[in-house]
Amino acid sequence: MTHDTNATSPLSRPDPSAGAPRPGNPLPGDPLPAILRYSAFTDDPAGGNPAGVVLDASGLDDTAMLAIAAEVGYSETAFVTAADEAARRFRVRYFSPLAEVAFCGHATVALAVALAGRLGPGEVLLDTLAGEIPVATSVDASDGTARATLTSVPARSRPATAPERDAALAALGWSVDDLDPALPPHVAFGGVQHLVLAAGSRARLADLAYDFDALGDVMRRHDWTTVHLVWRESPDRFHARDPFPVGGVVEDPATGAAAAAFGGYLRTLGLVGAPATVTIRQGEDMGRPSELRLDVSPEDPRSRVTGRAVPIG
Repeated sequence: MTHDTNATSPLSRPDPSAGAPRPGNPLPGDPLPAILRYSAFTDDPAGGNPAGVVLDASGLDDTAMLAIAAEVGYSETAFVTAADEAARRFRVRYFSPLAEVAFCGHATVALAVALAGRLGPGEVLLDTLAGEIPVATSVDASDGTARATLTSVPARSRPATAPERDAALAALGWSVDDLDPALPPHVAFGGVQHLVLAAGSRARLADLAYDFDALGDVMRRHDWTTVHLVWRESPDRFHARDPFPVGGVVEDPATGAAAAAFGGYLRTLGLVGAPATVTIRQGEDMGRPSELRLDVSPEDPRSRVTGRAVPIG
């Protein structure tokens, strides 16, 4: 089935941009944990990427967490399964509506902002399936907006093979001629893997209608979490779109994990000769504008991704 992911399209099936109902108790007889909702990489609840946050998931098993994520309907929900608040250290798992993912950037930002509201701003350390993720939080004194900077695991990138590239392009309905020859296709990693494809024009990036099932099959075969489609406006400014059919989501409006992996891509291609800050605009073609700040250095394989988050509702 082909999905046209233009401004009026939903984020997933069903539409998670709508206020999802509070899920029923997944464990009979157990109390329902509180489910918080934040939008990340924005200061507007109507923009950014919505994420669910469960600060006490210690009593939930995998089936229950997946059920909650499916009911919430956002691209990911973060679950704190163990907490040491005195040490500000938390074990976290992430679930999409269809499956668990090892790491999610926008849900990490949402979770860190929620923790800052509970514990005060500062450093927290998250233990994820991808590894340790330090996150620094702060609050803007002028407007009270909270912001979080996550430091990824070491990011890396390798050229995509021709069969990998061609299978993805066929599912997207793109051709090799649609790509920017200066930015070759790569498989990048910053906690999870993403195929990076650079569009040759902003118009090509804006016109996205793809075969949901076919792209999902390609991504599952190669263990890609999203396909990170980018267009380079300038050396320090990119636009991005991220289909996420393996999570049951047509498109992500802000993808912090892909931004972290993209830092590895930029380093591998030698496009970062000194510490640099790159702005990534995402979600604009969906009507949910988002802004991600990526800090990358040739001396450090880790990426630092910064964004704001605000409560929904």
